[in-house]
Amino acid sequence: MNLAIRSIPVFLALALLVAGCSSTTLIQSTPGKAKVYLDGTLVGETPYRHTDARIVGSSMTVRLVKDGYDPLMCTITKDEEIDVEAVVGGIFVAVPLLWCMRYQPVHAYELMPASVEPVEKPVIQNVQPKSGSKASRLRELKQLMDEKVITPDEFEKEKTKVLDGK
Repeated sequence: MNLAIRSIPVFLALALLVAGCSSTTLIQSTPGKAKVYLDGTLVGETPYRHTDARIVGSSMTVRLVKDGYDPLMCTITKDEEIDVEAVVGGIFVAVPLLWCMRYQPVHAYELMPASVEPVEKPVIQNVQPKSGSKASRLRELKQLMDEKVITPDEFEKEKTKVLDGK
């Protein structure tokens, strides 16, 4: 019986050690059902409950993506709140002090509607070459195509005009 009583503090310390190693947070978004990427890996949709056993100071990148809204990217670091259970466990065994901090219970984010700015396509006829040579005009057209300002078909039409001297 004496052995059973002596083992209770050890059992409690181990229970606190195990409980103190993990941390959980709920990732929410407004509007909901946004895709959640943690460190670049798709893990689910909001609301998403995340649990891990990372040590103090560890961080993860959170990216929320939803059609019609700008993507949101942030970082969550495991140093937001003190984990009392881990601190108490650390009194008995020093290792839990690596987990003495945890995430906030909830991380809520508001997604902003996608910003759609009209992109004006320049009229090719208004693009004036810096010099009169065919080579410089072709280089400018190629650069416009590489920058996706003009399509390859538009490039070919303009290239033909330049080479024909029109």
